Amino acid sequence: MVLCAGCQTKEASRLECPHCKKLGIAGSFFCDQDCFKTNSDMAGAKHKLIHNIVQIAAEAEETRNSTLPPAMRNYQFTGPLRPVYPLSARREVPAHVQRPDYADHPQGFSPSEAVRERAPKILTEQEIAKSRKVCRLTREVLDLVASHIRPGVTTDELDAICHQACIDRDSYPSPLNYVKFPKSICTSVNEVICHGIPDQRPLVEGDIVNLDVSLYHDGFHGDVNATYPVGKCDQESLDLIAGTKKSMDEAIKICKPGVPFREIGNKIDEVIRPLGYSIVRRYTGHGVNQLFHGLPTIVHYAGSKTPGKMEPGMVFTIEPMINLGTANLDHWKDDWTAVTLDGRRSAQFEETILITETGCEILTRPAAPKKKKKKSKAKAGANGAAGTGASTPADAEADDDEGADGAADAEA
Repeated sequence: MVLCAGCQTKEASRLECPHCKKLGIAGSFFCDQDCFKTNSDMAGAKHKLIHNIVQIAAEAEETRNSTLPPAMRNYQFTGPLRPVYPLSARREVPAHVQRPDYADHPQGFSPSEAVRERAPKILTEQEIAKSRKVCRLTREVLDLVASHIRPGVTTDELDAICHQACIDRDSYPSPLNYVKFPKSICTSVNEVICHGIPDQRPLVEGDIVNLDVSLYHDGFHGDVNATYPVGKCDQESLDLIAGTKKSMDEAIKICKPGVPFREIGNKIDEVIRPLGYSIVRRYTGHGVNQLFHGLPTIVHYAGSKTPGKMEPGMVFTIEPMINLGTANLDHWKDDWTAVTLDGRRSAQFEETILITETGCEILTRPAAPKKKKKKSKAKAGANGAAGTGASTPADAEADDDEGADGAADAEA
């Protein structure tokens, strides 16, 4: 028996409160007209309070959605995050900065990426030098933008910082106009998995935000990203961030000539599965060189049948996206933003690596601190690469006796 919403003693009839029906409050049925009237005047203050609470919530949601483009206003968001429009105008790149082939295309189309590759590209020594340099610049920009993360700063402000930092390095921000992406950096907050568009929403204490930075310099792209807490963050989110980074680091450690690409996903799964997180399958790592995205395709989950093995001279990214809850995702109606289907948080880390004759070099890792006195043999192990065959750009340049102890001083 369904009880009357008014007296709470008699069985409810089909008489429904019209205000509740208008507000979408289900189950507000009364036993008779007198009971409804009694509970609609001052004696029914509790019932009216329900009207007020729902009305306030509806108005707040309407206010939050008022700046959204028409295509997004009826979208059922999977979590609490909302974009804040309007977006700022597209930022200009000076004419002297070399551009990728999609930069000025009306649809952001890349003719070079449209040519089907038969195999991952093997870079020459000259090409490796260019890739090493652009990756160093890319890391510089990421670290600079990350230093401005704090409660109150908008992701659009971070985009402006990134854009100018690219220009200052005579580089083009690779995301800008790539398949019509409107900004120079991807900023993915909380439940956003990847490809978040910078907007007017200020970051809030307790948020997490991923910054994905890519540069195009002297004909080559570099690509790197990391996830950061905003102010004080809950332990669950901090653990997610740490677990995601560890999975990437452990995967990098196994990279060397002859290793199948699919082993990267197996290693990531080995780290993530015991933590109870899920691995996003929709998006992958990729080759990066003269093309922003090319072969090989790097999957981050276990059991893949992806063909191919690593060879010296290959450059590609490893960039696992790890979710607290389900691996399933949805997309906002902006053509880009991927979000978790259950609205729980997601984290990601990315490095660009070069396969060498004996292991791999992490091209986008921060430069090692300068040594006061040069020793007989520099220890491997900067940035977690010890004993793995992995080196950083700084290590490679020091071994080549180019007169620099850190990548910041190297001329690639």
